[in-house]
Amino acid sequence: MDLGLRDAVVLITGASGGIGRALADEFAAEDARLVLTGRTRFDELVALVATKPWKDRAVCVRADAAQPAEIEAAFSAGVERFGRVDVAVANAGFWPRENLLLHQASEARIRGALDANLFSAVFTARAFMATLARTGPREDGRGASLCLVGSTAGRFGERHHCEYAVAKAGLHGLLVTLKNEIVLVDRYARVNMVEPGWTVTHMVRPELETPGVIARVTRTMPLRQLARAVDIARSIVLLSSPTASRHTTGQTLTLAGGMEGRALWEAADVDESAVRARLVDPR
Repeated sequence: MDLGLRDAVVLITGASGGIGRALADEFAAEDARLVLTGRTRFDELVALVATKPWKDRAVCVRADAAQPAEIEAAFSAGVERFGRVDVAVANAGFWPRENLLLHQASEARIRGALDANLFSAVFTARAFMATLARTGPREDGRGASLCLVGSTAGRFGERHHCEYAVAKAGLHGLLVTLKNEIVLVDRYARVNMVEPGWTVTHMVRPELETPGVIARVTRTMPLRQLARAVDIARSIVLLSSPTASRHTTGQTLTLAGGMEGRALWEAADVDESAVRARLVDPR
């Protein structure tokens, strides 16, 4: 299927992380041009991109998406290099590893989670809409696309990570409002969101090494497996397609193996070694 992304300009925040890197590869496979932003692992991102066959179709920009001036500069760099930005993926985020009840969490932790997971998306969306207003919609009628990366924590809650759940839940308000606003600058523009569940990236891999954790987190999933970064990336590419998803906006796609709020399996029914074996990227 032609997803209509050839030569589209795609800006990805948090491109230095696991899902961000997978996003870059998957959009590049569709012959898109890339504007990749990173913050804490930016040098790694630059070095990685230099090894890719699509390196000449990408530009890396150091930016903290929670800082308006920095994310606005990243969009400006994309316009300067490629003439416009057609797709934005608000992927930047951070999951605090330490388990704490809300009353135990410091003000810095709470504000940091809101900055990294909510305000980064708000300011990315704002910069994207300002860029669209400045450059105008595409002449070929392929509407722009914004995809927010939420979390099942925002849908079901997550004990010991209340501030993270609050931040991700806030993205719903952004989604359902922006779908009505973005069409005022591009009549065919769309806004959607994905909500990954447990996904194996460098950020959560240490948690999954603890015996019994995989069995615990998969007990509420009919699909007894964990997501890979590429699984999330491919769904975002599909939602960003102006052909495959041209009439899809304001929607949330939960990518969590059918997770729900009740246990479906006993821990003894989950073969952790089998789950680990299915994390291999098939490419």
